[in-house]
Amino acid sequence: MKLLLNRYLSSHLKEDLKHKILIITGPRQCGKTTLSKNLGLSFDYLNYDEREHHKILIEKSWDREKKYIIFDELHKKSGWKLWLKGIYDTEGLPPGLLITGSARLDTYKKMGDSLAGRFFHFRLHPFDIKEVVKLNLCSHKTALTKLLNFSGFPEPFLRSANSFYGKWKKSQLDIILKQDLLTVENIKILSSIETLVQLLRDRVGSPISYSSLAEDLNCSAKTVKSWLIILENLYIIFKVTPWNKNIARSLIKSPKYYFYDIALVRNKSLRLENLVACSFLKEIHFCQDIKGEDMGLFYLRNKDKKEVDFLIVKDNKPQLLCEVKQSEDQPSEALKYFSKSFKNIKFVQLAQNIKREKTYPNGIQIRLASSWLSKLKL
Repeated sequence: MKLLLNRYLSSHLKEDLKHKILIITGPRQCGKTTLSKNLGLSFDYLNYDEREHHKILIEKSWDREKKYIIFDELHKKSGWKLWLKGIYDTEGLPPGLLITGSARLDTYKKMGDSLAGRFFHFRLHPFDIKEVVKLNLCSHKTALTKLLNFSGFPEPFLRSANSFYGKWKKSQLDIILKQDLLTVENIKILSSIETLVQLLRDRVGSPISYSSLAEDLNCSAKTVKSWLIILENLYIIFKVTPWNKNIARSLIKSPKYYFYDIALVRNKSLRLENLVACSFLKEIHFCQDIKGEDMGLFYLRNKDKKEVDFLIVKDNKPQLLCEVKQSEDQPSEALKYFSKSFKNIKFVQLAQNIKREKTYPNGIQIRLASSWLSKLKL
């Protein structure tokens, strides 16, 4: 699709392809392969899921006259990191080497020294309002409506039909849980994992109790934690932890989980919060992967249970505090409370429907979510 030729990572990938192995990860069907093929006209494409490509990979007989080689789903190949290291160390570049995968390949600690210093990692996300507007696909208001109803994955977003999204959603989850899960994790208790996904669809935006989930699933809290990590590694959900100056403490407390597929959230009032979470995470990953910045996404909660939905932190310093509402044009009590505790940061409350935007003397802004997110820059 011509409209998708220039995704938000395209120009950066084209430049870095000359210098390093590029690893592109992200949810299944978010556009990794399409993006990779649109970086240039001269490439060779090999997919580990395709049987006829296995011999070429074994022989290493791809076309070295091409500008770059795409290895799709290479993480499913046993010993893929050492195999790739051998190619890079022996032959170098060009041709460029581009690796894509729908399971997390960004587990740097697990990589050890095999690819250290040899690759750049990029995380591709589905559409958000900012990218949709930049691609001139529709207005920011229409983009928000489509994202809430059909997700930001390119195919269902562009189709924008309830019947198509319903079939696409079922197929997407089936492929991830019944194929990718078995391939990557060798897990055979699929029914429990599927039930966990369904439970999470109703608990978006709330701190998760591992013991409560364990009781519902008739297993241990430790098992629940391991299953949640699997779902994160397969790019179904992502975690937002409570912020504390002592980061180790924040990791211990109850996290919240959000879906990459916004429309999976059953509670429509919580879909907007999930959409904002996806937008923030996408922008943070861009700043990390492209600019090398140290940024993080958290939520804020104190002992009195006053809570604000999102806190953006850069270099371990708070930058932006954000609350998400449906139509309220008055600042939340929690946002007003925490605005007294932080200096030199931005305070914003995003709403889907408000008659007018506002700025208060204490710095709190009330903004239309679709417009504000279309110009998001951290």
